[in-house]
Amino acid sequence: MRLRRVGATSPHQPPTGPRTQTHPLDPPPWRKYLSYVTHEVKEIFAGEAPPAPAALAAKVRTLAPSMTRSMQRVAEAVAADPAGCAALTVTGLAELTGTSEATVVRTARLLGYPGYRDLRLALAGLAAQQQSGRAPAVTADIAVDDPIADVVAKLAYDEQQTLADTAAGLDTVQLGAAVGALAAARRIDVYGVGASGLVAQDLTQKLLRIGLIAQAHSDPHLAVTNAVQLRAKDVAISITHSGSTGDVIEPLRVAFERGATTVAITGRPDGPVTQYADHILTTSTARESELRPAAMSSRTSQLLVVDCLFIGVAQRTYETAAPALSASYEALAHRHRSGSR
Repeated sequence: MRLRRVGATSPHQPPTGPRTQTHPLDPPPWRKYLSYVTHEVKEIFAGEAPPAPAALAAKVRTLAPSMTRSMQRVAEAVAADPAGCAALTVTGLAELTGTSEATVVRTARLLGYPGYRDLRLALAGLAAQQQSGRAPAVTADIAVDDPIADVVAKLAYDEQQTLADTAAGLDTVQLGAAVGALAAARRIDVYGVGASGLVAQDLTQKLLRIGLIAQAHSDPHLAVTNAVQLRAKDVAISITHSGSTGDVIEPLRVAFERGATTVAITGRPDGPVTQYADHILTTSTARESELRPAAMSSRTSQLLVVDCLFIGVAQRTYETAAPALSASYEALAHRHRSGSR
C-alpha cells in the first residue's frame, strides 16, 4: 500500500471557481495550501496489488535504509531466508528477529502486503523461484585485491540486479501518468546535482532531440529562479537517490506551488522530496561498499527510469518526435563521417 496525494475526488478538493492572485507570479492559493498541510491530510492510502514475489527482494533493498532498526531486522531476515521465514508464523518471525508481532505486521505492510499472510505467500513464491536456479540476490563485495576479471563480473552482476530490481518495483501507472504530462508539456525542468545531475542532463538532451523544450539544472539558485516561472502544463522533475537533497527539493516545491506537474525519481519513496511530487518513480540500488558508493548504483537505475520516460514520450508524440529525431541525426551526421573534424 502506497501513499498517494489527495486527488480531485478528495474532500480537500480545491475550489473550482476563479482563482484570485495578488500577483502574476504568486502561486494559486489552493496549491500553496496543499504544500503546507500535513501528510495525513494531503495524502490518503490508495490500495494496490501486493508486489509479485520477484519484486519482494527489490522492495526490501529499496526500503530497508529508511526503516526503523527493528523493522530492518524483519526485512533482512525475509530477504536472506525467504523459505525459512515462509514457514514461520507471525509469532515465530517476531521471536526470530527479536521484535514484536506488531513490528512484523508493520514491516509487511510497508513492503506492500495487506498483512503477514500475504507476505508469507510471497516469500514462498520467492523461495520457489530461487530453488529453480535463479542467481542469489546478494553478491560478494569488491575487494581491493580482486583481479580485474572478478571486478568486471561482480559489477556486471550488480548492475543487472539493480536494473532488474528497478524494473520489478517501478509503478507503471505512475510512469504512464508522468509520460502523459511530459508529452503535453509546454516546458520541462529537470533538477539534479552530482551524479543525479548527469542523469538530468541525459534526460533533457533526449527530450530536446524529439522537439520538446527541456532544461537541466544543477545550480540550486538557477533551479529555483527557473521553477518560479513554471505554470500549469509545465513539468518539473527532481532526481535524488536519497530523497532528501535540499538542492533539488526546493525547486520542486516551488514548481509544485506554481501549479506545474511534479515528478520525483528517487530511491526513497518516503523521502521528503515526495511530498511535493504528483508522481513518484522509485529506483533501486545495489548494496553500497567501500569501492562502490551509492552514486554508482543509483545512476544505473536512474538511467533506466529516464530511458523509460523518453521512450514513452516518443511513443506518445511519434508524429512529431520521429521527424525531429531524424532531423537531429541529419544535422549531426557530418560530425561522424570519416575525416571530419
